Amino acid sequence: MNEQKRFEIFKRLSIAIPNPSTELKHNSTFELLIAVILSAQATDKGVNLATDKLFAVANTPESILALGIEGLERYIKTIGLYHAKAKNVLATCQMLITQHDSQVPNTRKALEALPGVGRKTANVILNTAFGEPTIAVDTHLFRLGNRIKLATGKTVLEVEMKYLKTIPKEFMQDAHHLLILHGRYVCTARKPKCGECCIQDLCEYGAKEYAAFPAISHS
Repeated sequence: MNEQKRFEIFKRLSIAIPNPSTELKHNSTFELLIAVILSAQATDKGVNLATDKLFAVANTPESILALGIEGLERYIKTIGLYHAKAKNVLATCQMLITQHDSQVPNTRKALEALPGVGRKTANVILNTAFGEPTIAVDTHLFRLGNRIKLATGKTVLEVEMKYLKTIPKEFMQDAHHLLILHGRYVCTARKPKCGECCIQDLCEYGAKEYAAFPAISHS
């Protein structure tokens, strides 16, 4: 895929999705961190249902830590892997209190040292909370990278590195959320909605059936 096509893809996505942002509800960087930890192998909708109630009673490292394991699990038991996640959240809260003055750190090294925080979660926080031009490769971005041919690779890290190398600079800040939202609602896993796609003529996915779709005007 050439540079001109990549630019046009992100230009169209930015028009189609004018306000790209995370769908995880949060009112602080700390709330975002907890929501992202809880979102592993879970839907944003499911996480939001749990955190709506959790954050109403505890939304600081100290208040969540005070809930204890059983208290926290009562709020997040509807989320997959909730027991392990509860342990990680409490351990993260403890580290934030003792090592970071109860603030979420803004470096990759410090973020990845927190329990339950891997490279993907760190990238989400760095991009969404601190405005860094990073790319968090989740299932949507991995699928889109290989399907559209924006960033092909066999591993998440390989796909991430290709995105970072090839995404036009002017779209780098929003690229993460543009691709997630496009993958969640249009370029879906099982039946991509190619007929509704604003980049279907640029996409290099080989399984499209163009004859079945109406022409899309971009004038």
